[in-house]
Amino acid sequence: MYTLYYSPGAASMAVHLTLLEIGAPHSLRLIDFDTRAQKDPEYLRLNPNGMVPTLIVDGQAVYECAALLLLLGERHPEAGLAPAPGATTRGLYLQWMLHLANTLQPAFRQWFHPGDFGPPGDDTTLRDYARRRIEACWDRLDAHLAANGPHVLGAELSIADFYATMLMRWSRNMPKPADRWPALAALAARVKARPSWSRLYAIEGLSEWA
Repeated sequence: MYTLYYSPGAASMAVHLTLLEIGAPHSLRLIDFDTRAQKDPEYLRLNPNGMVPTLIVDGQAVYECAALLLLLGERHPEAGLAPAPGATTRGLYLQWMLHLANTLQPAFRQWFHPGDFGPPGDDTTLRDYARRRIEACWDRLDAHLAANGPHVLGAELSIADFYATMLMRWSRNMPKPADRWPALAALAARVKARPSWSRLYAIEGLSEWA
């Protein structure tokens, strides 16, 4: 049994979706950002970064979205959502998972929280730089999907597709949302058509970009 500390639509979303897909027993603990519950001392003892997700795994608190996704893929090989070590697509899987984690997700943090990345009063410049970084990532991923799709790993659905779709959702109110790229839009449509997506939306009380 896992316990997921989450906030609706936040970085915990891909972990929640993966738990639903693999069918792993889990419970949920809501972290209410409106009341800054992520900064509560009790929660900070689990995740000193004061962010979500945090997943309790065998009694141990583990955090960082990409790390949890990789961990779940390894712990549940029967779900077939992550290539095993030695599989021909393993390198590609790790490449895109870490690209999403190291390049795209941090650019979104700069887009949403520019004040954390520079001096006060420079938000417009910082957000414009973040937007260009995000759109460059979409260019690369769209080209990869167009040439090698329909999924990140080709014919295989994987956790990388869930991670990418969560990040695409984050762009929905940007000047150029991810679904303006045709191959990205097609991938998002496939993920959003899965029963797990509808179930996640119902549980988390989400409606946007359904």
